[in-house]
Amino acid sequence: MEEIDLIELFKAFWRRKLQIILIILIFIEIGYIYTTKYVTPMYSAKTTLVLASQENNTTNTASIASDVTVNSKLVSTYTELIKSQNVLGDVISNLGIDITVEKLRNNITVSAATNTALIDINVTNEEAENSAKIANEIANVFTKKISEIYNINNVQVVNEATIPNSPSNIHHKKDILMFALIGIVMAGVYVIIASILDNTIKSSEEIERMLNLPILVSIPMYDSKKEKGGKKRR
Repeated sequence: MEEIDLIELFKAFWRRKLQIILIILIFIEIGYIYTTKYVTPMYSAKTTLVLASQENNTTNTASIASDVTVNSKLVSTYTELIKSQNVLGDVISNLGIDITVEKLRNNITVSAATNTALIDINVTNEEAENSAKIANEIANVFTKKISEIYNINNVQVVNEATIPNSPSNIHHKKDILMFALIGIVMAGVYVIIASILDNTIKSSEEIERMLNLPILVSIPMYDSKKEKGGKKRR
């Protein structure tokens, strides 16, 4: 296999600089059109719950530590209950929104920080106001369900969801930059392939290099349409 000559490769890139710029600009334009015309804006709102004892007489450190340990173990169970049919069905009914339980479940992310009793409920929706409403209603319904099922009130809302100001899935600069990088890669691939397929001789030095023979005579290019001094021949 022929070794890659970095100098020749650089020259190949330089000879096709206009094509490279054009390819990059095309991909930037594609990225702009994609991110502004074809991406549906989605808004995310988050509410945070905490599992904590409601007993007023829990004052000593040992009791508090015990409560935290028990509540931390309940986090994984509660995380699954939040996305249950029972909870989400009531949320849909209470808000009167036109959405299936399965679709709503797919738009919900429930996470818990390690070794804590905190649960984050993140809801994504096409409407900014709806994302906050749904997140807060899930927290309310879930709190009531826990009280009914376990007969305890150990779930409290730490932070209510607020209406987001901007979409969570659209980042114009990031998307355009990504497409620009793709354009750079594709331009590089184009130059390399074009150079491999190009079997024309560009200079006498290239002949010497390829044939390993010295050049004895060279014939300069002559413009038959012009005479010396730049005047056209008649």
